[in-house]
Amino acid sequence: MTIPYGRQDITQTDIDAVVATLQSDYLTQGPRVPDFERAVAVHVGAAHAVAVNSATSALHIACLALGLGPGDWLWTSPITFVASANCALYCGARVDFVDIDPRTCNLCPQALERKLQQAQREGCLPKVVVPVHLCGQACDMAAIHALAQRYGFRVLEDASHAIGGKYQGGYVGDGRYSDITVFSFHPVKIITTAEGGMAMTNDAGLVDRMALLRSHGITREPAQMSHAPEGPWYYQQTELGFNYRLTELQTALGLSQLNRLDEYVARRHQLARRYDVLLAPLPVTTPWQHPDQYSGLHLYVVRVDTAASGRTRGQVFAALHARGIGVNVHYIPVHTQPYYQRLGFRPGDFPQAERYYEEAISLPMYATLTEAQQDEVVAVLRDALTE
Repeated sequence: MTIPYGRQDITQTDIDAVVATLQSDYLTQGPRVPDFERAVAVHVGAAHAVAVNSATSALHIACLALGLGPGDWLWTSPITFVASANCALYCGARVDFVDIDPRTCNLCPQALERKLQQAQREGCLPKVVVPVHLCGQACDMAAIHALAQRYGFRVLEDASHAIGGKYQGGYVGDGRYSDITVFSFHPVKIITTAEGGMAMTNDAGLVDRMALLRSHGITREPAQMSHAPEGPWYYQQTELGFNYRLTELQTALGLSQLNRLDEYVARRHQLARRYDVLLAPLPVTTPWQHPDQYSGLHLYVVRVDTAASGRTRGQVFAALHARGIGVNVHYIPVHTQPYYQRLGFRPGDFPQAERYYEEAISLPMYATLTEAQQDEVVAVLRDALTE
């Protein structure tokens, strides 16, 4: 039986919530979506939330709300899922990357500052920077925010891995150091709506624009119309928007799951501490956790010491899969993807990201992983590294 790297936890309470919604008057555009938005906003300490059908959609409308468009630049980390960069291209903007800190594997603030200094000299500063909270640990948001104030860019946190995590004592998503924060509710994430995402902000103008873009650019609010409504049936399309809505069924699942968010993250921390101890004798580097942060711990990524083990990451990965351990790799550096190669990026552009990729393996990490399963993962990894 395969032990996957991640999986959802669906309880009878979740099932009952979805069934009750199926038996209700609304399957979409009903009361549960705003209920879910309010619940997440309250939990993380943000003023507003916009629920959508994926984190990718949330990134897209967030970029549009921030005014990103043709001629603008978005910068992000090369170690992320491609959506963190693609969202700029959807808006007609251009993309560049900032190399990672080798210890946190997040976007490096020092590398960002050096790149900003050069961009200022060349007259091509970014309009938006997207720090990615890899594996659930927040980037150095205070440092990035300070740079945003100095150089005039907007900050869009890709916190797809990080709901339930904390930074400087507050929940990720509270918006202290960013304009918008995006969460993901994909099944392998910390809580799930099957597919889904959410954008958090403290700016009423941004939330109004994202809510409009989420649903075709259509409004029924008189204040947003060019003239008074002609009747109760009346609506206006005022923007070119999209159908990025989250359904009532998905929202019912999310609301139910949200009740267990803190429990899920605490369990992930228990598992991570146990991994740290069990893996200490092996030729791998375990994840570094900042003492002033509390990671969402979506992923537990080890880095293979290829010199000490005499094994490549690929060899270790293959050996684990052969014995039913469904490890994964997060992520292939975006700038090495064929599409981005056609945009002019080349291997060697971001050396820390490329070195990380050569060594990284995501071990199984999810709330229902048992200690016996974890022991099996470690035993198979030990064999893969030392045989």
